Amino acid sequence: MRDLVARTEPGFTPLYEWSDSIEHKIATVAREMYGAQAVDYTARAKRDLEQLQKAGFDKLPICIAKTQQSLSDNPALLGRPKDFLVTVREIQLAAGAGFIIPITGEILRMPGLPKVPMASRFDLSDEGEVLFSRP
Repeated sequence: MRDLVARTEPGFTPLYEWSDSIEHKIATVAREMYGAQAVDYTARAKRDLEQLQKAGFDKLPICIAKTQQSLSDNPALLGRPKDFLVTVREIQLAAGAGFIIPITGEILRMPGLPKVPMASRFDLSDEGEVLFSRP
């Protein structure tokens, strides 16, 4: 296996250049990765886009936030839909991480949590010791 890896030429090609416009990067990912036909922007997303460009953040890569149920921004479009419209409702900046987040659809941007959080298993004894109960 190691020999095969050593003999194989890397085939990775980025979808876009970081120097491309934010709109071009979003459209490229939406079209090439998700199968979208076009991208639309809400008024808020257009304002966000303008602010990011003015502040000089337009050369950062993007990471599109969308529903986990579909490659589109619509959770009802299952599988790999084709020729749909993606709507970017806002665009946020993750300055510390160094990327731009176009947000599509009605999603909740937080990590998934279990039905019973781990925090509910911790307690303190009268002596101040941390107690943990196993399920």
